[in-house]
Amino acid sequence: MKIRGTWIDAPGTRAVCAMLARAGHRALFVGGCVRNALLHQPVNDVDIATDARPERVLELAEGAGLRGVATGIDHGTVTIVADGVGHEVTTFRRDVETFGRRAVVAYSSDVAEDAARRDFTMNALYADPTGEVIDPLGEGLADLAERRVRFVGRAEARITEDYLRILRFFRFHAWYGDPDAGPDPEGLAACAAQVDGIVTLSRERVGAEMRRLLAAPDPAPSVAAMEASGVLAQVLPGTTARALPVLVHLEGDAPAAYSRRLAVLAAPAQGGADAVARTLRLPRDDARHLARLLDEAGRTRGPAELGYRHGALAAADMVLVRAALHETPPPPGWQRDIARGAEARFPVAAADLMPALQGPALGERLRQLEDRWIASDFTLTREELLA
Repeated sequence: MKIRGTWIDAPGTRAVCAMLARAGHRALFVGGCVRNALLHQPVNDVDIATDARPERVLELAEGAGLRGVATGIDHGTVTIVADGVGHEVTTFRRDVETFGRRAVVAYSSDVAEDAARRDFTMNALYADPTGEVIDPLGEGLADLAERRVRFVGRAEARITEDYLRILRFFRFHAWYGDPDAGPDPEGLAACAAQVDGIVTLSRERVGAEMRRLLAAPDPAPSVAAMEASGVLAQVLPGTTARALPVLVHLEGDAPAAYSRRLAVLAAPAQGGADAVARTLRLPRDDARHLARLLDEAGRTRGPAELGYRHGALAAADMVLVRAALHETPPPPGWQRDIARGAEARFPVAAADLMPALQGPALGERLRQLEDRWIASDFTLTREELLA
């Protein structure tokens, strides 16, 4: 079986593979690029595994006129920049001891040993520079064909090596698993049994995994499995996945937005948006958007007013979140009304009320007039408002 893709034939990628091959070393594409190519999905990052030691890779890069960067040399990884593109090149490894996210590794010349230390069978697939696929464990191709996310070897052992793999298990199921089948039973049971290990992870890493999971086309089945196994309660106490499938259904063809999905999970959480944002270390702008979504979910402002106050994109999120939480469809014509509100411009300026009004009295009068104008469905003119 061979994979195809413009990324394989990219000049920089060919140069890195040729550099290793000329010196008698293996150069194998590995992980996400192989998996995604087999699934006919976009390939964004090209990772290469080799039997060459990292110091040797840097030496070869210098001799080939390529730029080498010791990005993770202690773990066997260097980055080779070729044709302006970075390629992570990692030496085959085998685990000697593991301590959560830290591990003592030994270099290896055996690709099967390298495959045995990876997380999921679908990520333990390799391909040579011609695109010929290699399945060292003899399980990855079959699992990928069945869209089955399965741990390499014993699930419990893989998880205790790195508890972040619990969240990766659900994220990978959301993105690559069979949407009509639940997560792998053995993996799900292992995640439930090891759920307490999540507290050892940094909030930044947990937040990054949750954002990527919720950005999947339909994360609802995975999040429901997280809730059933106790993982969701460990990550976000007080949240529930009940409204998430309703939201995904209402979204239709709307682009996936993790903050919109997070809002329906977080609505019942104690502490609301602030607590969730702190727990997941959300970027500041995303935290503010989440707070606005939850605030408007408890209000009754119509789509046109939401469009006027928040803009079209944010208002659409607000309408969808409120509808999902109340398990009702959005009001008829809501998208048209949002657009109309987003285009509306309040016709009165502060200068129209000065100098008769100043300071707080001016601000209060402007607010009253704006409320009247909104209540009129944006129809009152400047003259009518000032009369």
